[in-house]
Amino acid sequence: MFRPAAFAFPLALCWCVPAERPAEQDSPRPTAAKPRSALTPLEVTGELEAGPEPVDLLPTLSAPFRDDFEREEVGHDYFATGDHFRIDKGQLCVEGARNHPLWLRHRLPRNARIQVEAEARSDDGDIKLEAWGDGQAAATRISYTDATSYLAIFGGWKNRYHVLARLDEHAKDRPQLRIVPGSDDPRLQPVSRGRRYRLKLERTDGRTLRFWVDDVEMLSFTDPLPLQGTGHDHFAFNDWETPVCFDRLVVEPLPS
Repeated sequence: MFRPAAFAFPLALCWCVPAERPAEQDSPRPTAAKPRSALTPLEVTGELEAGPEPVDLLPTLSAPFRDDFEREEVGHDYFATGDHFRIDKGQLCVEGARNHPLWLRHRLPRNARIQVEAEARSDDGDIKLEAWGDGQAAATRISYTDATSYLAIFGGWKNRYHVLARLDEHAKDRPQLRIVPGSDDPRLQPVSRGRRYRLKLERTDGRTLRFWVDDVEMLSFTDPLPLQGTGHDHFAFNDWETPVCFDRLVVEPLPS
């Protein structure tokens, strides 16, 4: 698969490079788990073929996809690259996934709006989403420098940064905001343990990605080499170590 060379993003709300980042520990890559059959039908069109390949026969979304996770199993709408995601009391929860995401098997169009509620269950924050990735990739090394997607990270690195990255979450030129505890600016505040947030990722012009939390735009940038098409057409939930739960996912196709 072709991946564009690294480039410098235009200035977003803040452009600062961390002096240091906490080291991540390596973890052997678990074998990808086969998606499990859902017990409750979701608001989707057509029948899904259960199987290990997440990108084979599924069409691009042409109508909104919604998931409230009111069932007992993750379900075959998703492709798991590890066994860390589970349903807990009507929420999708994860801990210790070490950048082995849970991919939505339905394909994203070029432009889409992705909304989800999320709650960190520790003081470390670290709520992570991926968009416009290949639908099956997971970390293969200590640092997640080989993603296939854009990554939105809310309260990452133990609640030190909010980040919107392209392919490499550790890139030195990544758009980011340095968190300032006690700040009056909602963009600079840390993730609060137990608080439910509304996260949104949106691309409307095929090039500009925008990231909101509770209707506050956190970060955005225009990509001169946008990730789109085959190999860049899936959404995923992700996690490093901290316990996080998700709910009320809505993926809405937008006009191209």
